[in-house]
Amino acid sequence: MRQAGRYMTSYRAIRERHTLLEICAEPELAAEVTLQPVNEIEVDAAILFSDLLLPLAPMGIPFDFVKGEGPVIDPPVRTIERIDQLRRFEPREDLAHVLETIRLLRSQLADKVPLIGFAGAPFTMASYAIEGGPSSNYARTKALMYGEPDAWHRLANTFASIVGDYLVAQIEAGAQAVQVFDSWVGALSPEDYREFALPHTRAIFERLQGLDAPTLHFGTGTTTILKAMRDAGGDVIGLDWRIPLDHGWDLVGADRAVQGNLDPTLLLGPETRMLRGAFDVLQRAQGRPGHIFNLGHGILPPTNLERVQTLACFVHEQTAQAQTVQ
Repeated sequence: MRQAGRYMTSYRAIRERHTLLEICAEPELAAEVTLQPVNEIEVDAAILFSDLLLPLAPMGIPFDFVKGEGPVIDPPVRTIERIDQLRRFEPREDLAHVLETIRLLRSQLADKVPLIGFAGAPFTMASYAIEGGPSSNYARTKALMYGEPDAWHRLANTFASIVGDYLVAQIEAGAQAVQVFDSWVGALSPEDYREFALPHTRAIFERLQGLDAPTLHFGTGTTTILKAMRDAGGDVIGLDWRIPLDHGWDLVGADRAVQGNLDPTLLLGPETRMLRGAFDVLQRAQGRPGHIFNLGHGILPPTNLERVQTLACFVHEQTAQAQTVQ
C-alpha cells in the first residue's frame, strides 16, 4: 500500500526538485519513483505511482496540492449546474502520460514482478470534488446525497463511467491487476453505502469483467460494510487493521481473496511488536490460498525504510516455512 513515498530518501530527493503532479505528468519520473520500492524492498508487485485525483482536471475540476493541507479543489462541485458542466473525456488522450508510464514500467520490470494500476471509487472521488479537499465528517457530501439524491447519483455515475474507462485503458497499456480505492467510504453506514455508493462501484467492476486482470477493492474503516463491498465487486477485498483478518475474511466470504491487514503504525514501534503483529496476521490467514499480506493502509511518512525491508523479509520467510511444513 502506497509503496513509494516520503519514508524513502530517494523519493524525498526527487520531491525536492519536482511537485507530485510534475512527477505524475512525466512518465520517466513516475516510472523511476514506482521502481524505488521494487529495487529496495522485497515486494511481490509494483504499484503504479500516480494519484487518485488525476481524472479531475480533464473533467473540468481544477485542483492542486497545497503544502500542509493536501489536495485543494477550487471551485468545488456542489450544484446540479456544476455537475452538468463536467466533461467526460477519453483517458487514452487526456491521461496518456499515465498509460505511457505503465508501458514504460512493463518494459523496465521485464516481468520481475507484476504491475498494479489503480483509480478512485466514485464515492471517494465525488467526496473530494464536493468537499474541496480532505474532510473529517463529509458533511457537504452527505448533505448533497440526502438533499439532492438525483444530483448525487448523476455525479457518482459520471465518476463510475470515467473510472471504468480509465482502468480499462490501464489494463490495455499493460497493468496486470487494478485496484479501486474507496479511501473515504468508511464514513457511510451500511444502508447509505448500499443506496449511494454500491451501484456506482459495482458498475466499475462490471465494466472490468472479462478482462485479463484481477481486480482489488479497498477501503478503510469498512468493518460494517465488508459484505456490501463484496457485493459491489472485486476479486480481492482489502481489510484494514480494525478487524482481525480471519473475522474479516468470514464476512467477505471464502470465495474471495483478501489483502491485509497489519496496522501501519506498528512499523513505527519496536521491531518485535511489529513482527508479532505480522505473525498474528499470517496465523489468522492459516495459509489459505488468496491472502495477500499487506498493511491495512499506506506506509506512513515517518516509517524507517529498514523496518519495511525487515517486514517484507519476515513475511517471505514465514510463508516459505509454512509451505515447507505443508
